[in-house]
Amino acid sequence: MHVATVIGSVWATQKDPSLQGLRFLVVRPFTTDGKESAETMIAADPIGAGIGERVLVVHGRAARHVIGHGHDIGFQTAIAGIIDRMDLADGRVIGPHVDFDSEQD
Repeated sequence: MHVATVIGSVWATQKDPSLQGLRFLVVRPFTTDGKESAETMIAADPIGAGIGERVLVVHGRAARHVIGHGHDIGFQTAIAGIIDRMDLADGRVIGPHVDFDSEQD
């Protein structure tokens, strides 16, 4: 499971029939030191996350479990939750829309 920020949406009018009804978002994960990664991923979004929100992203079997039955395509990445707040060991409290870099000031 990773923390990521939603940075965009993916629109595909032509897609495999098993993808009908699923929404896809572009997410940017955070590294273990709390910085945004340069990598982006496409994640299936069954819960309705919005651009700029911090989310919990799962991979592999966990992603397929989050999506549920009826979708035969093998998903690799899915959004499993929208983060409301994170309390870190160093005393920082991080909200759903705040950038990690700005919190370290």
